[in-house]
Amino acid sequence: MASGAELMGHNEAKQTMTFRLLIDGQLVGGAAGLDVVNPATEQVIASAPRSDAAQLNAAVAAAKAAFPGWAGTSWEDRARTLLVIADAIESHRDELGALITAEQGKPISEGIREVSGAIGTFRAFASMTIPARIFKGAAGEKIYERNSPLGVVAAIGPWNFPLLLLVAKIAPALVTGNTLIVKPAPTTPLTVIRFGEIMADLLPPGVLNVVVDDNDLGDMLTSHRDVVKVSFTGSTETGRKVMASGASTLKRLTLELGGNDAAIVLDDVDPKAVAKQIFERAMINSGQVCVAIKRVYVPEDIYDDVCAELTERANNAIVGEGMDPQSQYGPVQNRTQFERIKELIADTAEAGTILAGGIPAEGTVGFFVNPTIVGGLPENARLVQEEQFGPVIPVLSYMDLDEAIARANATEFGLGASVWTNDSIRGEEVAARLLAGTVWINKHGDLSPLIPFCGSKMSGIGTDFGEDGLKNYCQSKIVNIGEASIVDNECGSPQVNEEGSAWKK
Repeated sequence: MASGAELMGHNEAKQTMTFRLLIDGQLVGGAAGLDVVNPATEQVIASAPRSDAAQLNAAVAAAKAAFPGWAGTSWEDRARTLLVIADAIESHRDELGALITAEQGKPISEGIREVSGAIGTFRAFASMTIPARIFKGAAGEKIYERNSPLGVVAAIGPWNFPLLLLVAKIAPALVTGNTLIVKPAPTTPLTVIRFGEIMADLLPPGVLNVVVDDNDLGDMLTSHRDVVKVSFTGSTETGRKVMASGASTLKRLTLELGGNDAAIVLDDVDPKAVAKQIFERAMINSGQVCVAIKRVYVPEDIYDDVCAELTERANNAIVGEGMDPQSQYGPVQNRTQFERIKELIADTAEAGTILAGGIPAEGTVGFFVNPTIVGGLPENARLVQEEQFGPVIPVLSYMDLDEAIARANATEFGLGASVWTNDSIRGEEVAARLLAGTVWINKHGDLSPLIPFCGSKMSGIGTDFGEDGLKNYCQSKIVNIGEASIVDNECGSPQVNEEGSAWKK
């Protein structure tokens, strides 16, 4: 197996590189190949094994067969396995980090940080449990909740954080006793394939399976009768399709979808200090983050100062190939997204003022877009209303805070938002009025496996992370135990007792 560094540096050797899928505990080739492109060079760096329908069916069958055995192990044993997996990833940290950089494009420091996040996620979920809920424990009657694993889970990941965002699904699914079909994005499959190879000796056959497609097997996976839950991270448009596909079998769903996160700056901040924080949280991973800041609302009195600071930072940003240690920002990950961002910038140039950055020069190799700051846009501009998912940020002025809050909320999305102020009381008052799953004050995008993360409106269904995230991989079962005697009641007709219980036998 070639290392990520070799992929970055020796494109001509791609034919000798071998990646294998993990299906039923075996490492196997694909039914076909799938070219993987380095977005910094536009060169093919490897051929990934591509699954067909037969391999997908085999993977689901293996996961279904492995489920009773894995579910029958203790929570403690499964948690210990997660720690073993974390240690194994740690021993491959540099290799996996370089692979992420090769196929995703982010700077190598960020690729290694993503691997570190995956390690931490496994360890965090290994430390977690679902607290018992006992509703009644008096003599003669007991009512409590059991949480049982669901079965076969399909985990479908995006291309912006190809390893980390799949691990955020894999870790809770495994520790709760489920088995998995893991499907990475077609443009970034290599790191996840390599992860699967590492897992081959650490998990019983069939517990975790990796399949790769070219956007042609998704519907088959999400509609498969033997898949009981789908956990998907990606665009809202694709999330709708996943939901529709799983409807016929009423699948459990966790959908972490698009966002158009607003940052509202209050009038008591230092423009230079706030601009630094906002720029970093808007441009991280070249803006390719679901909870990146995507709109900034600034009081008119300090608008020019904030724009000037953002412009200076954009002009000084170092954009380049990910293995260059000087690079702060890499390319956009794929051509489709690259062309969309170019289109948005072209539209923006007509409606507002580009203060920094802009459309890259024709003939530039790689999907590079310099950090772009845009001022003077109307609220109905595409860059304000749509999720750009790239390094382009609109800065909008306001005179009235109530108006700014209304504008921030006037979107179909509701993933995250932030408030920036030196007055914590004002900050919390504004946060309470923002329609988003998470609202940060004086920070943005701060996530932890221990803290629930969910979207509102068109930004998602279900919860990732925390106890709530764990429970999304379980079936809640209420065990209701009566007195140890047989009562003659023919049909258990509905009754309401003095405590409000609705069915009593």
